Order: sequence, then C-alpha cells, then structure tokens
Amino acid sequence: MSKVYVTDVILRDAHQSLIATRMRTEDMLPACAMLDDIGYWSLECWGGATFDACLRFLKEDPWERLSKLKAALPNTRLQMLLRGQNLLGYRHYSDDVVRKFVETAARNGMDVFRIFDALNDIRNLETAIEATKAAGKHAQGTICYTTSPVHDIASFIKLGKGLADLGCDSIAIKDMAGLLTPYVAGELVKALKDAVDLPLHLHCHATAGLAEMCQLKAIEAGCEHVDTALSSWAGGTSHPPTESLVTALRGTDFDTGLDLDKLQAVNQYFLDVRKKYHRFESEFTGIDTRVHIFQVPGGMISNLANQLKERNALDRMAEVYKEIPEVRKDLGYPPLVTPTSQIVGTQAVLNVLTGKRYDTISNEVKRYLHGGYGKAPAPVNAQLQAKAVGKEEVIECRPADLLKPEFEHLRNEIAHLAMNDEDVLSFAMFPEIGKQFLELRSTDSLVAEPLELDEAPASAEVKKAPTEFNVALHGESYHVKVTGAGPKNQSLRHFYFTVDGMPEEIVIETLDEIVLDGGAQGAVQSAIASKRRRPSEPGDVVTSMPCNIIDVLVKEGQKVNAGQSLLVTEAMKMETEITAPIAGIVKAIYVAKGDAVNPNEVLVEIN
Repeated sequence: MSKVYVTDVILRDAHQSLIATRMRTEDMLPACAMLDDIGYWSLECWGGATFDACLRFLKEDPWERLSKLKAALPNTRLQMLLRGQNLLGYRHYSDDVVRKFVETAARNGMDVFRIFDALNDIRNLETAIEATKAAGKHAQGTICYTTSPVHDIASFIKLGKGLADLGCDSIAIKDMAGLLTPYVAGELVKALKDAVDLPLHLHCHATAGLAEMCQLKAIEAGCEHVDTALSSWAGGTSHPPTESLVTALRGTDFDTGLDLDKLQAVNQYFLDVRKKYHRFESEFTGIDTRVHIFQVPGGMISNLANQLKERNALDRMAEVYKEIPEVRKDLGYPPLVTPTSQIVGTQAVLNVLTGKRYDTISNEVKRYLHGGYGKAPAPVNAQLQAKAVGKEEVIECRPADLLKPEFEHLRNEIAHLAMNDEDVLSFAMFPEIGKQFLELRSTDSLVAEPLELDEAPASAEVKKAPTEFNVALHGESYHVKVTGAGPKNQSLRHFYFTVDGMPEEIVIETLDEIVLDGGAQGAVQSAIASKRRRPSEPGDVVTSMPCNIIDVLVKEGQKVNAGQSLLVTEAMKMETEITAPIAGIVKAIYVAKGDAVNPNEVLVEIN
C-alpha cells in the first residue's frame, strides 16, 4: 500500500455544504499560494453548485473564477464535479453541448473531472467521459453511494466495472449524504479493488459522525485517495478535517507527507474568512444521525434550510425531512444527489407547504417520471407517474439520444450578449439566470447579494431613516423591514426588504437624492403599490408558494381548458407549471416574465 493522497474540498464542497456555496472568489485567491505549496493531489474548486451560485447570487463569471484559480494554483491539479449528461444544470443536454462544455472547461484550466449520474445510469456518463479523455484530462468515474431496498455492494461493483470499461482513469465512491458505515466502507473498497485495477477515491460527508472511521477502514482496505476539508470548514454536513487525517496517518505506511504547519497556516486564513459569511450559517449543518433516515446530502441541507428560511417556513424543516423519504420511495429510490436531491427535496417542500401531496408537481418530477433523466433504480409509483405523465410513452432509451444538437442554436439565441463560448455555456446551464447575468454585465450593473442583511453604504453622510415600519396603502396595512441595499455607485441599484415577512428584491435607477433608507423606503412603497389583489373568484389563478415567473403561456382573450398550463414558475431552482382552475376566457394577466410573486395574489383572471 502506497501513501494516501489528499484532495481538499475547501474551495467547493466545504462551503457548498455549510453556507450554501456563497464563498466569493475574492476570498479564495489570497490563500492560493499557501494551498499550492501544500502538495495536495488535487483541489476541488469548481462544478457542483458553484456555477449556479456565481451567476445567481455572487454575480461572478464562473469561467473567470476557474481561469483565476488556475493562474493562482500552477502546481496543483484542479478538480471539478460534473453531473454527466446534466453537466451543471438540471436537465439533460445534447451530446454536442456536453463535449463543448468539457472541452471549454479543460481549456480554462480544469484537470480532473469527477463525473457522476444521479441515478447511477452509466449511459448518462459515456459522453462526458469520452470528452474528458479526448481533452487529455483525468476522467474519474463515480459511484453515488446510497442505501435502499435495491442498492447493494453487487450493484456498485457492476457499475465500477462498467466505468473501468469506459476508460476511466480512477473511480470515486461518492457518499454525498454520509450514509457509509465503517465496515461497509471497508467491504465496498475491498470488493472494488478485487474487481477493477484503478485507483479509488473516497468522498464522504461527516453528517452522521462516521466519516473519519469510514476513511480509515477504506484506507486499510486499499483506498489510495480521500477527500477532506480544512478544519475551519470541516465536520457536520461538510467533510472530515484535513489536519486530523494527516495527523492520524503520520508515521504509518499511509503517511500523506503533508506538512501540518502549512495546513494550520492556511486554515487560520479560512477560519477568518468564514466569519464574513455568518449570514448563511445554518443550525442544520452539524452532526445529524437522522441522515440515515432522510438521506439529505450536505450541500442540499444548507440550501434547503436557506430556502425555507426565505419563505418563513424554517420551522417546518422536520416535516420536510419526514416527507423526503416518502417522495424518494415514490420515485423509485434515486440516490439523493444533484439534481435528484433537488427534485425530491423541492417536491417534498411543495407537498408540505401546500398541505396536499402532489397537488402541485414540479416540471422536473414530471420529466423524471417520464424517463427524461434515465432509468430509475426501482419501479416508480404508478399512480403518480400516470398523473404526471398522462398517456405519454415513457422514455426507455438513453434520454440524450432523443436530443438534437443544440449548441449552435443556443449561440444564436444569446448572440447579442455572449462574447465567447463560455457565455453561451453559462446561458445553456441556466437560461433565465444566465441571461440576466449577461444583461447586467452588459450595463456594468452586476451587484452581489449583501453579506450583511443590514449592509449600509460607505458614505457617512446618509441620514438614518426607519428601517422597520408599518405602512397603510390602498386600505391595507403592511409590515416592512428594509434588509439591505447594493452599492450606491451603480447605474442600477438593488434594494432588499421584506413585506409581511416575504423577501423582496427590486432594481431601481439610482438618483442623486436617494439615500439608503429613504430610497429603500420609496422602493418598498412602489413595490407595495403594485401588489396584486387577493383571490375571490373561481377563475382567479394563484401560486402555492413564493416564486418567479419564468414564462407566460397564454394571452388575454384566449380560450383555455381546466387544467391547461398558464404560467411556468421557478422556486428553489425547480420549475412548476400553474394551470387553469376552470375553463373559460383569459380576462386579464397581471404578471410578466421575470416577476416575483407570492401566494394569495391573483396572477391570471379567467371567467
């Protein structure tokens, strides 16, 4: 047995698991010289949810982050997490887009591609692995570890052999929810070592408090590579601490050879960095042995808590946890990893918040039940499938075989904003968010979300005004709390506030006389003035939870049938269609694409 090699996830999965992927590039770069000097086998720094978070929240170009990190880490392999045919989005992409993405990522500095499929459907890994090998990079095939009535070591060995046959350079066991137990870890690694002649990597979250023991048993069984996180960002839903592993193996045949003094120095830097992001810390990211029941992966827990908090429903987290296994069973026991973790988790939230199971079904659940993500590990709930899919024939082939080449079409669609292939791919991953990002960039209006809810401008001349108040408008009373504002020296300025506890964000053109609180108060009153009326008639169309309008599918004066799709909305990164409650004529439409809406607001009127 050779020494153990370490991949540190401090630049990606550690902060994805603990603060919903909010660490900014500006806080990574100062540490890169220290990280580059340590001697890691690789640094995981990209992929997963980082792409989405950069565009959606941080207003950073994820491609620029990659190129900057490559320049700052010349001696260390860069590693990313790639979702096979899903890439970094939430749907399957055509093969030409997959190849273009891998080629572009490799050109920008990516060295190791950890490639997985949320269903362990090996058909969905073939193109990404082939593209990685064509780019001359390291293709790491991945086994998503989970437990269920249909998952066992034999099924994982079969997948491992398939990955080896596809030409992978190594195999990773991805324990995204922290479900591995020590003796199972040893048994699984030994069985894989007997079956395939490839290096094995173990990626294990510490949620259940067993990860360090799993690592040790895996190493003793022949696992050469393990993932860790610097201790200031380790533990709980994150990963075992790097320094602890190095200490445990020092002086043994498995000695990592890493310098503890160097690790402690860079860890101190990240300890100080973490303090900046306290707004995104969650009480749900510590050790939680219930993971063996609800199986929610680390990165999803922090995001789920953050999303429920934004909807003033954090107190219902336990209900969501209880609902997740039920939804997973209905969907045929998929491993809970992006995108299936979001698909299952969001549907569980919908079931809990609406009070009716599957009264609202997200488009992604419909696509899943239609076979659009691949083959489910076990039979799905036939009644639910019939409700979601109707009479459509379920897809049995590799889903991407049904997709036509789309990269050139995407390039033409975004040609007015895209400056290169990287921009086209950002748009491809997240059409609405990506397009918004490129539009804001074109007007030099990119503003990251505030690190503090009460973040104030730098100017000392601003006169304070009330930041929490009640207003009476059009006969109704509203409680308003101003929570923040973007920088003042922007052509367009973001204001953040809550109205009756519901989070709101608007962008206004900043005028010289506007100050933070007065400007925000004015912006709030403008937003309240446009609040839609409450439903009172059978034809009033509403949404069951706060969301954004992605598309309007009908026009005023159009005849519609009961159950016909009227609007496409997005909440928690998942899309849902709002349908007509009755048949009739569309009398009025009160929303447009891009609008933020809340429950009990009339969006469309049918009579």
